[in-house]
Amino acid sequence: MLAAGIGSRLSGNNDTHSPKALLRFDGKSLLHRHVETLRGYGVEEMTVVVGYHRDEIAAEIDAIGAGSFARTVYNPEFRRGSAVSLWAARDVLAGGDGVLFMDADVLYDPLLIGRLADSAQPNCLLLDREFRSAEQPVKLCLRGGVPVEFRKAIEGAYDVVGEWPGFLRLSPPIGRRVAAALEAYVAADRLDEPYEEAIRDVMLSEPPGTFAVADITGLPWIEIDTPTDLARARTEIMPRLRAAEPPLPEATGRRAAE
Repeated sequence: MLAAGIGSRLSGNNDTHSPKALLRFDGKSLLHRHVETLRGYGVEEMTVVVGYHRDEIAAEIDAIGAGSFARTVYNPEFRRGSAVSLWAARDVLAGGDGVLFMDADVLYDPLLIGRLADSAQPNCLLLDREFRSAEQPVKLCLRGGVPVEFRKAIEGAYDVVGEWPGFLRLSPPIGRRVAAALEAYVAADRLDEPYEEAIRDVMLSEPPGTFAVADITGLPWIEIDTPTDLARARTEIMPRLRAAEPPLPEATGRRAAE
């Protein structure tokens, strides 16, 4: 889980606000909600990349009783691009276990994690056919059911263009390839790149069928980047989550790192 950023589009650059992972909805922080969801799906271990106000995130982990579940990895270059934050977790990506990856600033239906956890393909991206973000979203494009583009600015014609919510699942071999791609970015001093570019490099170099896509169109979720996003999270997404409140599945013993 990436939780290192400043969140300047939401709160400015004055360094006085808390990290977005600590935004609260119905008395629970986003981080608390992530932990509950992941534990509900049998995840046994969570790695959180921190940077901005890292002590606040560590304090929240303790406050919600997740100290034995979540560990933090510090990215001192948290003011640079998100690729550096994901690179800080390269040991997790390159480890022997499969990985569930997620951004921390998303309020969502737990079924988003379920679609990844239950995928028969160990490499899986989520796709929402409706564009939701106020800012230009990261798009996932399909041709013949196969992912063929993955970034904000796209060109060309595609069968399907949807928004990616910031969650994916990676097999151990592909996780290692993403870690190597990130290493190359850092070695080339490409420290201001978004992490999606490294994932895209790997995705487009793999044979068709390596990455599956799970459709989440219609499920409530929002990435909180701006004040408009936050207002929509409180007035539209959270009421839908309250109304649904599906029970989380019983733990199945899956092990993954976020």
